[in-house]
Amino acid sequence: MASSFFSQQDDKVMKAGDLIEIFRPLYQHWALYMGDGYVIHLAPPSEICDAGGNSIMSVFAEKAHVKRELLLQVVGTDRYRVNNKLDSTRYPRPINNILKEAREQIGREMDYSVFSANCEHFVMELRYGVSRSTQVEDAATYTAVGVGIFGVLAFAGYHFMKSQQKHKK
Repeated sequence: MASSFFSQQDDKVMKAGDLIEIFRPLYQHWALYMGDGYVIHLAPPSEICDAGGNSIMSVFAEKAHVKRELLLQVVGTDRYRVNNKLDSTRYPRPINNILKEAREQIGREMDYSVFSANCEHFVMELRYGVSRSTQVEDAATYTAVGVGIFGVLAFAGYHFMKSQQKHKK
């Protein structure tokens, strides 16, 4: 079920403590399901449903607020799914601890960084006790691979040009 997408009628299959992945344009927003249709999430000022490309302005935010809101308000028209993606490698913390800590965070203003303290880091810390963003990790990996490929191509191009110059002489 973790790989299927939900509609409004599917909210009943979610369990308190589940991680909710919301597919915004260009990135995923993350929330933790609290039950009764509510989620908790770390939201910089530009993180509002249906903001479209403007939601990418979160990259520049330095502060964010922990909010408890209705899931469907947070999702808007975007797709979403339950994605407890670290369950295969990490045990979730006890649900009572997750929910207690989540409730204690509501209303707090927190430092925000898209690279080290974003919404995914926040919910991963609540569920697993580890601050982690696979979205950031994947972006770093793709960037490193891209730079490596560019370097190899530049190196090959340089040597190709040198050999062409030698043949002209």
